[in-house]
Amino acid sequence: MFSETDGSRKTIGDVDVLYHDGLYHLFHLVLPNHDFIAHAVSTDALNWRRVNNALFIGDPGNWDDLMLWTMHVSPDPHQSGRWRMFYTGLSRRDQGNYQRLGLAVSDDLYHWTKTPIHWEDHRGPRDPDLVKQAVRQSRSKQADSRHSMYDPESCFPLEPDPEHYESSLDEGRHWVSFRDPFYFHDGTDGWLLAAGRVKHGPIVRRGCVALMKEVSPGQFEAQPALHHPRLYDDIEVPNVICMDDDHYLIGSIREDAKIRYWHSTEIGKRWESYHDNVLLAQGNYAGRVCRDDKGWLLWNFFSMHFEDRTAENLMPPPKRLVRTETGLLRAVTFEGIDAYLRETIDTRCIHRLIEEEDPQTEVCRIDEGDLKLSCEGGFQTFVFDRQLDHFRFHATLTMEGIGKCGIVFRMDPETRDGYYLSLDLLKGVAQLRAWGTGPDKSGEHMMQFHSLQSGFWFSESIGSADVQLTVFGSYIEFSIAGRVILSLADQSFDSGHLGVYLESAAIELSNAHLQRLASPSQTDEHLVSG
Repeated sequence: MFSETDGSRKTIGDVDVLYHDGLYHLFHLVLPNHDFIAHAVSTDALNWRRVNNALFIGDPGNWDDLMLWTMHVSPDPHQSGRWRMFYTGLSRRDQGNYQRLGLAVSDDLYHWTKTPIHWEDHRGPRDPDLVKQAVRQSRSKQADSRHSMYDPESCFPLEPDPEHYESSLDEGRHWVSFRDPFYFHDGTDGWLLAAGRVKHGPIVRRGCVALMKEVSPGQFEAQPALHHPRLYDDIEVPNVICMDDDHYLIGSIREDAKIRYWHSTEIGKRWESYHDNVLLAQGNYAGRVCRDDKGWLLWNFFSMHFEDRTAENLMPPPKRLVRTETGLLRAVTFEGIDAYLRETIDTRCIHRLIEEEDPQTEVCRIDEGDLKLSCEGGFQTFVFDRQLDHFRFHATLTMEGIGKCGIVFRMDPETRDGYYLSLDLLKGVAQLRAWGTGPDKSGEHMMQFHSLQSGFWFSESIGSADVQLTVFGSYIEFSIAGRVILSLADQSFDSGHLGVYLESAAIELSNAHLQRLASPSQTDEHLVSG
């Protein structure tokens, strides 16, 4: 996991990751100032080492002198060994109300040079002396003749074409959306995506994926929107990937702070939505994809404060993207976490936590290695003997009857404070809560109850589910049949018991497997020993 230093008042923003020669390169925004694009590297996609920052806001008078927003790094298709970073910039001159796209280039992913620009805004040309000065500065930085194919009088920074998209403050929300570039090459042509808005329809339903075609190196021509769902205010951080001849368009939706996707058999045809097109649950945002030696990975930042995404964000472990037999796209647990697995813990050592109830109404039995638990009335928790901080738990849960069940973890056996994961195995609903006790004499506020995240799944085996719970530092991930349902970070509790709770229910745990995980760390070391 990756986050900014505690107490620094900085936090990680939108991320982009590129895999090259066995190394993951993370580029990310730093909030709330957006002054620069940071750079970190990792060999395992979990522990990161900061290196020199990649890009800074421009000098006063430049088109990107106010803020830098989301970026995307990809190989330059026109010159082997070179990399391009498309990025979003805002200017002081127009108070950040216009979003534009710029380009920087690099030969090593560590040293970046912004390409020359030709900037005229909607209120007329800039001071010609400032334009000449900016061009001279850009030219002077390009001592390497390999950069010369980008004409100083190029189309950068890119702006939305008024033929297809909102492009002036007189339209829509009076705030021009044109950000979050993503470049992809289909083998024949190069295309640049952006978060834009069409010119028609209800104002808060105009969000679309804007599209531009690269007609020559660094020259782009606007095209009609790649996708306009007619539903959202914006489709942020768009991505396109191809898997098994199917195409998937991934975007983040501000309305509910979820990452969603659409699919198509061919670029240029209609994008369709499955009955369930949520890739990651609420709080996971600005999803970006990269391809490593094992396939596609999905990255994002997670905000621990839904109301304020400019504080206490972190980048959780990535998710591996897989395609089901029916074509659905699914996020599954990143296999790199396996390297942190330590000793196996005996799941036969389990006991009930609440002793004052009538023991005749509760059963805890081991039958050929399977656990059979029941509680005829009221509430009871069965916990494994050992307290844990970081772990992975896997089991098949089979419910009998129509009562309630769930998983508890990091639970204090005295106060019963901890995390409660409610599982409705009939409807396919998972709800995670932090349930604790506040300070003494705090009255009604002593009861601390926070709903953290909810997720949903469909299963043909109603009443049964193959579950996996990974608790890794502040990161919590819950999967059903391999598919990630919950993915979040929370720091309410850091250690305690793991177990199962029942309320007027009976359940069987089969194939139970519990392993301790080594603690994650944000250090230069590859792994931390347990």
